[in-house]
Amino acid sequence: MNDTEKKAQLRKYKMFATGLFVLMAVIFVVMTILEKKNPAHWIGYLRAFSEAAMVGALADWFAVTALFNYPLGLKIPHTNLIENSKERIGDNLGNFVVENFLSPQNIRPYIQKIKVSHFVGEWLSKERNQENLLNELSYIVLDILHKLDDTAVVSFIGKKAKEMSDDLQINQIIGNGLEYILDKEDHQRFITNLSKQIKDYVLNNQDMVKQRVKSESFFLVPKFVDDSIADKITKGLSKYFEEVERDLNHSLRTEITQKLYSFSKEIQTDEKWVDEFRDIKNDFLKEEKIVQYSTDIWASIKKSVSKELEEEHSALKNYLQKNLSELSQNLQTDEVFQNKIDHWIRVTAYKYILKNTHQFGGLISATVGNWEGKELSEKLELEVGKDLQFIRVNGTLVGGLVGLIIYTVSNFFI
Repeated sequence: MNDTEKKAQLRKYKMFATGLFVLMAVIFVVMTILEKKNPAHWIGYLRAFSEAAMVGALADWFAVTALFNYPLGLKIPHTNLIENSKERIGDNLGNFVVENFLSPQNIRPYIQKIKVSHFVGEWLSKERNQENLLNELSYIVLDILHKLDDTAVVSFIGKKAKEMSDDLQINQIIGNGLEYILDKEDHQRFITNLSKQIKDYVLNNQDMVKQRVKSESFFLVPKFVDDSIADKITKGLSKYFEEVERDLNHSLRTEITQKLYSFSKEIQTDEKWVDEFRDIKNDFLKEEKIVQYSTDIWASIKKSVSKELEEEHSALKNYLQKNLSELSQNLQTDEVFQNKIDHWIRVTAYKYILKNTHQFGGLISATVGNWEGKELSEKLELEVGKDLQFIRVNGTLVGGLVGLIIYTVSNFFI
């Protein structure tokens, strides 16, 4: 029922209780007048009943009225209790709800019944719901992107990049990286390719070798001697590098590996390299360059994400929709996954409720405390006033019966 219906109902029951009191008053007056003219015994019984009933009705009317108002507007002590005690009522109501409804033993049975995974899985299985979810998420993310202060974001990226680079030891990274490549023997492929390239270069440039030998030879040495020497040099070099290319245990490979290991250690420990790489880092990460890098990074991210979210069938949306479909399927068929999700939700809800029970109580207490006293009285009277009118009715009837009993006892036994 709305407030209008509740007010009409309350008025009806008030009128009923008041009407019963008026009836008792009329009977009392009539019986009092008749008793003076007629000595019949039944008149005394009716008079005693009506007299006691009026007292009972008045007493209970006073008690009920004192809860919500001052009786007859008189500020009698301990009346208008609701309005005068609203802060205490709010505190007690909040504590009552927390202790009796939000206690661990009361909420645990309801928490244990929570099963969200299957419901979510069925909801996500519908293509329309997937589209609606993706559209809403896209709208939210786009709204956030457009509302973000670009200057603040660029400053944040630059600050984090600077913080990361301060502790960045490039010489250690390069040295460790080189050692990792050597430990994995990935450098052997480089040596193989390089040896092949040198071998092919020598074989493809025999004329140049001959020309070089001739230019460095004495003029008295015949040409065929120079050509022979050049051929031997060409064949010797090509054969040597062919051996290096094919033999993974060649001495040159071992020597190159040792040199590279020594170089990696030198990069990590030698102050010359530490200073060299520090200068490179500082030059690369100057303030104006960091700002430019950060601006370019943020602009690229913002543009790419916005484009993906604005297009109806972008790669990002298709990827998300595919994963939503897979998630939906798992939530409906994978019992282990369902149990994990439901267990996590139950534990999280249980902890959250227990952790914030005092806030629920505080909310109730503050809400009641912030109500106007008259407003609180009216609200409570609308909710329980109808039942309280039956107290007046019962008081009238019980008072009348008690008065009748007393009158009977006094006439027959005293």
